[in-house]
Amino acid sequence: MDKIDTNLKPKLVISAVNLVEGGPLTVLRDCVAAAEKTLGNDWDVIVLVNNVSLIEKSGFTFLEFPLAKRSWLIRLYYEWWHFRKLSKIIKPDIWLSLHDITAWVEAPRQVVYCHNPAPFYKISLREAWLEPTLLMFNLFYRYLYGIGIRRNKYVIVQQEWLRQEFKRLFSVQNVIVAHPVVSEDQNKRPTEKNIGENCVFFYPALPRVFKNIELVCEAVKHLNQAGITGFEIRLTLDGSENRYAAYLIERYGNIDGIAFIGRQNKKEMMGQYNESDCVLFPSRLETWGLPISEAKALGKPLLIAELPYAHETVGTYDKVSFIDPFDAKGLANNMKSIMEGKFKFSGAVATLPESPFVSDWRELLTLLTANQ
Repeated sequence: MDKIDTNLKPKLVISAVNLVEGGPLTVLRDCVAAAEKTLGNDWDVIVLVNNVSLIEKSGFTFLEFPLAKRSWLIRLYYEWWHFRKLSKIIKPDIWLSLHDITAWVEAPRQVVYCHNPAPFYKISLREAWLEPTLLMFNLFYRYLYGIGIRRNKYVIVQQEWLRQEFKRLFSVQNVIVAHPVVSEDQNKRPTEKNIGENCVFFYPALPRVFKNIELVCEAVKHLNQAGITGFEIRLTLDGSENRYAAYLIERYGNIDGIAFIGRQNKKEMMGQYNESDCVLFPSRLETWGLPISEAKALGKPLLIAELPYAHETVGTYDKVSFIDPFDAKGLANNMKSIMEGKFKFSGAVATLPESPFVSDWRELLTLLTANQ
């Protein structure tokens, strides 16, 4: 554990002890990288993490809390008791919680970043059986969101639809929409491909029931039934992750054209994007949908769900079309048209949220630290 520097600079605590994977971990990494560039030597920044190896270490102070993911009781112990004691030692000017729950701390200014969309999803009994954790999040997260939420100077969400939900549920008005940004090293364009034989469709997603992976698999069944071959859909799971993943492998593991390739690291993901002819993203629920931004940054064609989050995420882009997230046959027809080189993408034009809105971490950190 690093020692806490006790000088006279203003202090910012970035609390992220629960972020260890996926989009939320990217939020932490981008936040720390932007803080180093934006705040520089003017602020003391203390970052609370689960495991310091998950993040590229900067000149900031890092404190590890590896037990935070072990259970919800431990997590709440940290948020509502231990961090209060820690805040009295650090004496931060700003306490920024990057993982949904408002910490019970002593700080002149508190901010919470909320990115779990589970409370806003209508989960079915079948989905609850396949993913019991989502049911728990669905039932209890809105209460966890609400506890102490008015202690915050700002509540941060990633999209306009989430801001409206927070205003409706918690009657808070101080909600900032902050669009995440793709890391700079992801703006390297891959090798261009000519679509034809051996067409590769790529759906990067963790096995969560709302990711709508069955839609993609059922589309493959429609293509097989029509005698269409010479394509492959790659899915980033292997069946070991959870009950839902095991169900997908059992039901679709032997179907021609579906490749379950397992989790991919950052380098492997870039390779998959590079090899893909089209990226799919039919998820029914997202706070953002990072693969959409990643694929767009790489200039890849996109078929994504006709839902508000997807429109806001993709912004302005020519090589995108929106699909019905409940119509597997319609997706199959689109895929067939892409393989034949006949598909015409509809494109999209961005509509920016109203103020308060920031487009990157530099703007957000400047806003959060103003007048400190």
